[in-house]
Amino acid sequence: MEELSRQLLNQPKWRMIDQSSLGPLFEAEQSFAYDDTLCEAVGRNMSPATARSWVHHDTIVLGIQDARLPHVEEGIQYLQNQGYRVIIRNSGGLAVVLDEGVLNISLIFPDAEKGIDISRGYEAMWELIKLMLADYGKKIEAREISGSYCPGSYDLSIGGKKFAGISQRRLRNGAAVQIYLCISGSGSKRAQLIKEFYEAGLQGEETRFDYPSIIPDTMASLSELLGVQLTVNDMMMKLLVTLKSLSGRIFSSSLSIDEQLLFEKNLLRMMERNKKIRIGS
Repeated sequence: MEELSRQLLNQPKWRMIDQSSLGPLFEAEQSFAYDDTLCEAVGRNMSPATARSWVHHDTIVLGIQDARLPHVEEGIQYLQNQGYRVIIRNSGGLAVVLDEGVLNISLIFPDAEKGIDISRGYEAMWELIKLMLADYGKKIEAREISGSYCPGSYDLSIGGKKFAGISQRRLRNGAAVQIYLCISGSGSKRAQLIKEFYEAGLQGEETRFDYPSIIPDTMASLSELLGVQLTVNDMMMKLLVTLKSLSGRIFSSSLSIDEQLLFEKNLLRMMERNKKIRIGS
């Protein structure tokens, strides 16, 4: 599987869209609209395989199941009272924290005629992160970390503590593999925030869906785990160097005119989805 994952990373060329330093006015609705746009563009051969990096400030991204909490309004109000914007994404998974210490990376591949196996997409992202962090000599595992927020089979951890989670979205012959990397700050404080969100959203009620029981100490940032003060810029440099080593060419670009038109449609869709949760904001 490792060889197949490496093959997926060995693209003839990588297009790079770096949105990691756009600041607090860059909103998460835009990010998810960008990935949908790039999925379609790559799937229609309008664009080569694309890597997009992005950072959002003080934002909680909820999954579709989170929106079904029995007291979701109270949960959202709690997060907003802590100074966070709240949105619901257009893909699976559960609540995650995004802030200036969290780097997000999306890898967008063409989903070929036979299709990219879902596990292969996850493995490719795991392989990329292992290559980026190889100099630190730490074993990076991919397995579900019980007690973390948004738990999944491809939680990335060091010494049993989760620092990243991977998700995927398939759209119009494109596949977007997305990861959030907690680079700096306190992983347990982020987890405590989500724990309190679920407490406010559940208020002890039984639900059909099994929401995670958050244990804050199961999560940490890379800076905490590696004992080195890392920044988003540090990890961006590692990303660019690693992609360059995997491909003959890496180039940066903005959206084309056609892609911009797609983006505007996708952004409108995201804004419509999120209109109803603007509680207290």
